Amino acid sequence: MNIDVSEALKALDNPTRLAILNWLKDPRTHFPEQEIDPEDVGVCVSIIQKRVGLSQSTVSLYLSALQRAQLVTSQRIGPWTYYKRHEQNISAFIAALNARI
Repeated sequence: MNIDVSEALKALDNPTRLAILNWLKDPRTHFPEQEIDPEDVGVCVSIIQKRVGLSQSTVSLYLSALQRAQLVTSQRIGPWTYYKRHEQNISAFIAALNARI
């Protein structure tokens, strides 16, 4: 998959979005209250929102930016949306960035 390096850099140019992506690297440690397996389905937006301490609309915008950059994936289960890292695309982004600098 081709990753848009500029889009990924824009998404990561925010300390909170960068922190969210980092926390999703080890979701069991950073989101222990998640009942559903975070490694399998991801972490619920409301749990991420509580950790970040911002409004749900702001957190949703941040997660949308990370998803547009193809760094995370989302999955709806009932009324809830769960996010997790897209490791293959993150690796592709790092490789693409390395090739450019």
